[in-house]
Amino acid sequence: MKLPVYNITGKETGKKTELKESIFGIEPNDHAIYLDVKQYMANTRQGTHKTKERSEIAGSTRKIKRQKGTGTARAGSIKNPLFRGGGKIFGPKPKDYNFKLNKKLKVLARKSALTYKANTNGILILEDFNLDAPKTREFVSIQKNLKIDNKKSLMILPGQNRNIFLSSRNLQDSKIVAVNDLNTYDIMNAAVLVFMESSLEALQSKEK
Repeated sequence: MKLPVYNITGKETGKKTELKESIFGIEPNDHAIYLDVKQYMANTRQGTHKTKERSEIAGSTRKIKRQKGTGTARAGSIKNPLFRGGGKIFGPKPKDYNFKLNKKLKVLARKSALTYKANTNGILILEDFNLDAPKTREFVSIQKNLKIDNKKSLMILPGQNRNIFLSSRNLQDSKIVAVNDLNTYDIMNAAVLVFMESSLEALQSKEK
């Protein structure tokens, strides 16, 4: 599959780039995508949720009323979970939600996601550019020229670029990643992938 290369004014440069079938034209594996996205979302969880049990509540340890003769249930502690201000029964505890996936499965998931985007015309190739200074207005203008300003977009750069990153940071539906940080979740979460020429070359040279 060949795609035209655009410049930041939204016009075709006359060049075309070939997308590797081994990356953008495989048989997608939906389960691999599911597992990779599940792992990504699990890894973002802090897992710091915690409630206090009765042994951790601050309060008196005296028996609050006599055992018999009150006509009510016996009670031995103000920290009883049945009382207001008492401990929590079986409450959440800190937990690590991370789990491991094989590298080959993650590669398969990423290729599957890229194939879906290629099949649905969700990939744009952009000529390499740079911004002299962080300017959100200039970045929005580029998006409008490419007609993606009303879509959730993911721009893939060949490396870290501070000016471009800062220019897009305040935009809700726009995200910038370096090609080495490209993951299945970001691919599936975006409506359009915008590859810089050099970032696409780096991806296709790295993936086998």
